[in-house]
Amino acid sequence: MPGSVPLSDASLSAALPAPVLVDVEVDGDVERIATWVLEPADRAPAGDVVLCHGTPWSARVWAPVARALSQEYRVFLWDMPGYGASPKDAGTPVDLVAQRRRLAALLRHWSLGGSVDRPAARPHVVAHDVGGAVALGAHLLEDADLASLFLLDIVTLDPWGSPFFRLVARNEPVFAAVPGPLHGALVREYIAGAANHALAADVVGMLAEPWLDDVGQAAFYRQIAQLSPEHTAPIVSRLGDVRCPVRIGWAEDDPWIPFEQAGRLRDLLPADSDGGSPEVVAFPGRGHLVPLEDDAAVGRAVLAWLAGLDAGAGRG
Repeated sequence: MPGSVPLSDASLSAALPAPVLVDVEVDGDVERIATWVLEPADRAPAGDVVLCHGTPWSARVWAPVARALSQEYRVFLWDMPGYGASPKDAGTPVDLVAQRRRLAALLRHWSLGGSVDRPAARPHVVAHDVGGAVALGAHLLEDADLASLFLLDIVTLDPWGSPFFRLVARNEPVFAAVPGPLHGALVREYIAGAANHALAADVVGMLAEPWLDDVGQAAFYRQIAQLSPEHTAPIVSRLGDVRCPVRIGWAEDDPWIPFEQAGRLRDLLPADSDGGSPEVVAFPGRGHLVPLEDDAAVGRAVLAWLAGLDAGAGRG
């Protein structure tokens, strides 16, 4: 395969420090969320970038890209509750409505989100998989003001939700009770298949690790069962109302969400400042886990997008 070599588990572990658990008020309740903030060591950041992961991932999926972006930008990452290092207790809702409200609240906690009077405070958001639905939902339905969106192989348009998703939704207690070794094998195969089996075994193991103990096993099936296209339909109906510049990135060999969805998404979004459709950046030969399959290419694409926006702002 062309491009970068998959990172080892050790490299990925070193790419993110220990998370900071923050308490965030969401709709009157206080929720604990695992977060990270990375920033340049020797200069003032050029701006703020928030990275949103999908399922069944965590902020770890963004680790190498986050490190590259943090050479110039202040980078914020978070594990959605129910994922990664955030709490996974059974009483925590993990549907897309709950997650988009958490993102909007977290932006306020970080003093991001901007306003008409403070446009510089608006963050750039880069989102993958269901993180795209979360980011778009926070923007369109929770009034989060953003500087831009980079949407990478996102879950938003129908159809989404594999036969496996539907099977789990109908039989969540059965899957949650599968013996641990069988569950572990299923999770690893599921994750490996997202990348067309192109990731090193230690990377697959790193992504699977949060789901392998008893709490993680129950959380793995719970989050699948609570994800629903009913929660993306209101977002799709309002895609024409997006209020910030958008770029779309998509892996050409994504086995979960076909590349043709990139064009459909582009056609539903508003025209850019020049009157044209948002640009689609293709990643040839890559699968759904392109942030890890080719982190160098994704990092270059995001940095080029941000640099172009900065240059345009300078001309204005």
